[in-house]
Amino acid sequence: MSELPKTFDPASIEARWYAHWEETGAFRPDRPNAEPWTIVNPPPNVTGSLHIGHALDNTLQDILTRHARLKGKDALWVVGTDHAGIATQMVVERQMGAMSPPQKRTDLTREEFVAKVWAWKEESGGEITQQLRRLGCSMDWKNERFTMDEGFSKAVVKVFVALHDQGLLYRDKRLVNWDPGLGTAISDLEVETREIKGSFWHLRYPLEDGSGFIEVATTRPETMLADMAVAVNPSDERYTALVGKKVRLPITGRLIPVVADDHADPELGSGAVKITPGHDFNDFEVGKRAGMKAGEMLNMLDAKARVVQVSDGLIPADLLGLSTAEARKAVVAQLKAEGFLIAHVDKEGVEHDAEPRTIQTPYGDRSGVVIEPWLTDQWYVDADTLARPAIEAVRVGAISIVPKTWEKTFFNWMENIQPWCVSRQLWWGHQIPAWFGPDGTAYVAETEAEAQAKAGEGVTLTRDPDVLDTWFSSALWPFATLGWDGEESPSRSREGLGEGLSTDGASAVTSPPPTPPASGRGVLDGRYPNDVLISGFDILFFWNARMMMQGLHFMKDVPFRTLYLHGLVRAADGAKMSKSKGNTVDPLGLIDRYGADALRFFMAAMESQGRDIKMDEKRVEGYRNFATKLWNAARFAQANGIVASTTLEAPHAELAVNKWIIAETIATVQAVDLALADYRFDGAANAIYQFVWSRFCDWYLELIKPQMVSDERGTIDEESKAVAGWVLDQILVLLHPFMPFITEELWHAMGPRDHDLILASWPMADARSLDPEASREVDWLIRLVQEIRTARNELNVPPGARLPLHVRDANAATLARLERQAPALARLARVTHAEGEATGGAAQVVVDEATFVLPLEGVIDLDSERTRLTKAIAAAEKERDALSGRLGNASFVERAKPEAVEKAKADHADKAAEAARLQAALGRLG
Repeated sequence: MSELPKTFDPASIEARWYAHWEETGAFRPDRPNAEPWTIVNPPPNVTGSLHIGHALDNTLQDILTRHARLKGKDALWVVGTDHAGIATQMVVERQMGAMSPPQKRTDLTREEFVAKVWAWKEESGGEITQQLRRLGCSMDWKNERFTMDEGFSKAVVKVFVALHDQGLLYRDKRLVNWDPGLGTAISDLEVETREIKGSFWHLRYPLEDGSGFIEVATTRPETMLADMAVAVNPSDERYTALVGKKVRLPITGRLIPVVADDHADPELGSGAVKITPGHDFNDFEVGKRAGMKAGEMLNMLDAKARVVQVSDGLIPADLLGLSTAEARKAVVAQLKAEGFLIAHVDKEGVEHDAEPRTIQTPYGDRSGVVIEPWLTDQWYVDADTLARPAIEAVRVGAISIVPKTWEKTFFNWMENIQPWCVSRQLWWGHQIPAWFGPDGTAYVAETEAEAQAKAGEGVTLTRDPDVLDTWFSSALWPFATLGWDGEESPSRSREGLGEGLSTDGASAVTSPPPTPPASGRGVLDGRYPNDVLISGFDILFFWNARMMMQGLHFMKDVPFRTLYLHGLVRAADGAKMSKSKGNTVDPLGLIDRYGADALRFFMAAMESQGRDIKMDEKRVEGYRNFATKLWNAARFAQANGIVASTTLEAPHAELAVNKWIIAETIATVQAVDLALADYRFDGAANAIYQFVWSRFCDWYLELIKPQMVSDERGTIDEESKAVAGWVLDQILVLLHPFMPFITEELWHAMGPRDHDLILASWPMADARSLDPEASREVDWLIRLVQEIRTARNELNVPPGARLPLHVRDANAATLARLERQAPALARLARVTHAEGEATGGAAQVVVDEATFVLPLEGVIDLDSERTRLTKAIAAAEKERDALSGRLGNASFVERAKPEAVEKAKADHADKAAEAARLQAALGRLG
């Protein structure tokens, strides 16, 4: 047993223990006969670094993984990183641009650029994996995966080809969210909407026959260059006679029809809407309903969002090459000059070219440029078909979403899901396994040779240059990381799908499932389905839902049995963290200051289902103090001959205090077990915290301290040593998933061990040996000591003063307890049981049926104390009432900042509690 240093220093133990665990293979114990338990990490971008959201997400995963390992399961935490197509290509291109001389991606061949990205990845990528180690994450690093590694890439290709062969993946011309800055399509989920001050222009479109005009309004007048129709509502009688007629567009002279469509709202503006199907998602659908084919829709922008000529050649040459902003200015000027612009008259009667409006404008979340709806050929997945089994899996409970409140959001999105655009115009990523013939026919195959065989000899093929959306590959994470080869899938009869769950319409593997492996643990070594997935709610549709779709489709089973969605970590004032606001928190800085254990415990203790976490560095500091408290308790144990326990079962105990602490330990184990089973991380953490701080450190260790006789220290009895050693062991195991570093250090410091704590056994919640009467007696003792201490403190009784303790109305059981616990009362409350009635001024406390009286004559000045308390009560009540009046003022509550109102409420509660406490103290004097 090594003597612990006086001061707890997290930095001195964290790196040492993590290296030891990793070197000894502790993160993947060899337990072939144990029940497999599996979790996969949401793979962070290879470009990323640890932020506070990662710290929360991975702490929760590690708690569950370490808990499963301690429960004797063959726990595997799959770890890896995502190739992050857009982000990684941006990083490398940015570095190339900073070279001397600057380089562009297009200066290289595709192969040369990809090689440069791989070189960057080997040298600089994956910084976050080292940072996860600092957090204490017990991941299986020996089998670390990457979404571009060879085995994973093969799985991606197999899935793409299989989906295409089944008609669930196809090429189509549709509108996409086009990022002109990155030059690629992006997902709806990668678009952020910002409120921008803009304008609303009203335009005149003259009828072909010259009999009048139709008024339309738009926030994007430049797109009128590609208008193909004007829509009116079929019920709008103002336009009934015009449906089917044509208007002649200003500037281009194009004749376009007036069509009837419910998209036009008679109550908005003039009730007529310009339709630009090649540049607006709603207009695209209107155009299709009007009989326009996607290939016929006009596209007036190039990949950089500059004006290009459309198929009918009617855009004036002087507008070609302009940016959308430049084109808008030029179009408005020409419309005004030619009399097609309707002026807006403001409240003062002043005319303006346009009406000011706040416009919801889409921006790329990475590039920061305005996103353009753009008509282009892309690859799509039939997400609607794939979504159905996933919806059913959640509906029948084969997948449990925690908190359950997220189910409604899940169903709403999945039941209205749109085709999934999976192609991206990048060089870094999984290149799409499709080859085009001279006539544009696409041949999809796993290899070029297979594609050539499909096309026939002599047909020249060109590989599709696009790559797959990063989320397409990460959707395979729960099974492709485990060595899935495209063939192995579980039987439909395997537990997990749930009664009545069907995957009809989503069957990708038509051959019967293979014979289970010799291990007897099932497909993929019993690792699929994974047991649980933890992620932020913000990637529910990016990733979680897509894993459900692909897992059910290819593996015929759910990818995970439970999906736990945690909230965001917000700034202390509740605001969302962002670099622009300067309110982000560096988790590595917190680890440097307080240790990884303190940060982890903060995350767990604050993680309450369905709620965001407010960052509070003081709380992190408080949990570092908690670790210090445990450290000092272990030092006390060492100094008093308390050593590591040799048994999982509680030692035999005769003393009430030992029976009590055993019962408290068992109750805590039960509370933690129940909390973790329900994914109540805060409940589990707080149960441990209260037990360690209050019950074990503050009370139990104090209660077993020996009597002080003639200034000589006695010794703790052998029974208490054995019990204390056992309880401390249970604490270390219970706390290990939350605070792995300090617990492993103390585990070894308490005596020789034949295994590390990370591989220990979880405590047993065995209630057979409990003694309820002993527990009630110690609880009574603690309550009595607390009441006496409170009375002494409130009445300013000198700490060293020993007081007689008189009792009234006590029953026989209480009197017997007083006799048995006299030494503890003398030491902890500095009172001695006295016979007879107390005389003179005294303080009184009531515990159960008995009243305990503390004579104070000669100990304090009773009159002065009454005066002091009366004045303090008046002051507290005055402040309380003033705050109450302020909060009752509707003007203050409505106009003040929310944080000011919350502070006033908190101050009011504090002053009300202070007044009540002081009033109780005055009442004690009798």
